[in-house]
Amino acid sequence: MHLLQLDAITNAVDVAGIATAAAGFLLGFLVVLLFGKYAFVPGVRRLLVSRGFDGAVQSLATSVANAVAWVAAIAIGFTVAGYGAFLSAFAVFGGAVALAVGFAAQDLLGNFVAGVFILKDKPFEVGDWIEWDGNAGRVEDIDLRVSRVRTFDNERVTVPNGDLANNAVTNPVAYDTLRQKFVFGIGYDDDIAQATDIIVERAEAHEEILDDPGVSVRLVELGDSAVGLQSRWWIADPDRGDFVRVRSEYVTAVKEAFDEAGIDMPYVHRQLTGSVEVLESVADDE
Repeated sequence: MHLLQLDAITNAVDVAGIATAAAGFLLGFLVVLLFGKYAFVPGVRRLLVSRGFDGAVQSLATSVANAVAWVAAIAIGFTVAGYGAFLSAFAVFGGAVALAVGFAAQDLLGNFVAGVFILKDKPFEVGDWIEWDGNAGRVEDIDLRVSRVRTFDNERVTVPNGDLANNAVTNPVAYDTLRQKFVFGIGYDDDIAQATDIIVERAEAHEEILDDPGVSVRLVELGDSAVGLQSRWWIADPDRGDFVRVRSEYVTAVKEAFDEAGIDMPYVHRQLTGSVEVLESVADDE
């Protein structure tokens, strides 16, 4: 009889202990989760908005903040319930797993971090024409891991963000104006002042070449067969198509004006001289 009463008391104590632990876990879990959901996550979102982060970064950071809130809620719940030792062992195991995953996916994580900085710093945006590592094209999409660029041959290039973040990237359309250059070659017997006037006049006559800053011409080369005059001019609202078209129209107009004025645009002449010696040998009959 006494043994039965003792077992009943023990069972009652166990049930009470389990109930207390469960209540503690539930209380700690709910308090931290509600704090995370209604204070921590909105605070992270407001901070990113105030710092001007891209929408993709805001969405990612919000998801991470939600995950952190859930993990913290579970951890605090176990701690309040008195299972801190279990939580510590689990944390050590999770840390080891995270370290192994980090080593295995370091390139992926590097591209991910680079994508965050690209979206934040905005060295280029969707629609910009960029040049990098001997390549060029128009940006179609910026993801957290890769950026997609459409080349001017209508090919899609998928570039890891790490390549764009760790190397020099030229953005010719980052500003409102763009300067272009071209070297016109004239003969040594031609009038440099006359050629310069023609180059300037044809630039001023083109409606898409800016008057301010104006075109400038400099003698930059005394070549083997020509004198090089470099023309530098500016266009507004630069775009790859406008850049190529305006340069083509301008160079064509200067060439036609040179032809009318009798100004030569010489090219290199090479003459091969020498003699060829033919040696004949006849094998002796055996």
